[in-house]
Amino acid sequence: MKRRLAAIAVMLLVASAWAWADTLVLRDGRRVQGELVGISGREIEFEERSGRNVRVVRIPRRDIARIEFEDTDQPQFGRDDRDNRDDVFTGIPRGMRERQVNVTSRDAWSDTGIDVRAGQQIYFQSSGETRWGPNRRDGAAGERNSPRNAGRPLPDRPAAALLGRIGDSDMFFIGDQPGPFRIRSNGRLYLGINDDVLTDNTGALRVTVSY
Repeated sequence: MKRRLAAIAVMLLVASAWAWADTLVLRDGRRVQGELVGISGREIEFEERSGRNVRVVRIPRRDIARIEFEDTDQPQFGRDDRDNRDDVFTGIPRGMRERQVNVTSRDAWSDTGIDVRAGQQIYFQSSGETRWGPNRRDGAAGERNSPRNAGRPLPDRPAAALLGRIGDSDMFFIGDQPGPFRIRSNGRLYLGINDDVLTDNTGALRVTVSY
């Protein structure tokens, strides 16, 4: 009898857990049930639950159509609710000002037209890619396993990655991370890519700055 009661209790707990499960709806039509763990760069961390099996998977954001939360107090995020979806994917607070900036790969720095102040938090969302050498094409994250190059603005960071600069000299690495980035000094915000030779470059990054 005790074993039967214990089994029933376990079944009730499992049913209760599933009642509050989240669902990832993928663009290929598959549905993954479990719980949203967090957002890391261009990937979603999700705890997939199938029967007694539990595992954490990392799924590219581009493969996700929407996230459905079983808690009815939570909003449903999908392609028709882009503002909400961006909030949950990037953690960018609502109500911030936004500016679209075209970061051309042949210019050392692109002026965003944004003046920032020390302590301010800003966010970045990037798309597009730059071609910065023969058979070399990358997005905001830059080259994988990139070797050190003393000629680049930030020698130890990936080649062609997105960089920021405040004023004339305060550089910082952005890559494909949304932020938040806490500004260290007052001044104009510029964006560029981490490359030492710009004359052979083509393409651009399209960056949305939230500030």
